Amino acid sequence: MTQKTDSEMQVKQEGSAQARPEPVEHEYHMHITADGRWFHEGSPIDRIQLVALFASVLSCDEDGVYWLRTPVEYGKITVEDAPFVITAVEARMNAEHDQLVLTDNLGRTHLISKEVPLVMKTGSGGDERPYIMLEKGLSALVSRPVFYELVEMSVTGPKGAGQGIWSSGQFFALEAGGAQTP
Repeated sequence: MTQKTDSEMQVKQEGSAQARPEPVEHEYHMHITADGRWFHEGSPIDRIQLVALFASVLSCDEDGVYWLRTPVEYGKITVEDAPFVITAVEARMNAEHDQLVLTDNLGRTHLISKEVPLVMKTGSGGDERPYIMLEKGLSALVSRPVFYELVEMSVTGPKGAGQGIWSSGQFFALEAGGAQTP
């Protein structure tokens, strides 16, 4: 039995990294409706764990194209509006400031903050709608009932900012043209 030197092991590791096949593009036939329901080949995906698995590899590029990407395959999917929908809001207090935590249709929680801002954008129907911006270019539509709860919590913001909410020390406008605090 011979011992391999560090340089021999590195060559072997580099060789196996090169041997890894390139990801292959697939046609997934997946679609997410405006109310956050996921479909495959026209049939609903009812297992929330399966939807959560797909969501973990979902991204949106700068052109607004949605992709499922794994190390071995990738493919486009269609999304009517946003891939996720906010279904609940919880106000929490901490020593420094109020925090608003939103729950999406997959049961994940998101703290409204500079990293996960609430913004007003033009929705698929051409109307102004609230969204939170997530990682990987993704967003979640704030459902109408949750938006009404946020409106109930709203206050007049800093000069020129309009009506909005405070979370994590930041102000988030709840009306088009409103400004967020830096």
